[in-house]
Amino acid sequence: MLKEIIRVNGKDGLHARPAAEFVQLCKRLKSDVKLEKNGTVVPGKSIIGIMSLGIAKGEDVTIIVEGGDEGEALNVIMELLNKE
Repeated sequence: MLKEIIRVNGKDGLHARPAAEFVQLCKRLKSDVKLEKNGTVVPGKSIIGIMSLGIAKGEDVTIIVEGGDEGEALNVIMELLNKE
């Protein structure tokens, strides 16, 4: 299992379109992905879960990745969240 704290840099944070893009990415990965904000953990494949976190630009979230491709999965997720 890998955990990484990352600051979300996208201008819209993880709302609507960026959240949908995040979920689609997670669905393509073999690893199980979760996001944590302020103690609340949601599955990366749940658009409602991601939206419920209300992640705005500049906020820190913890990415939790577990599975066969976790290293690669963490890298592509961080790349997506670092996009401005």
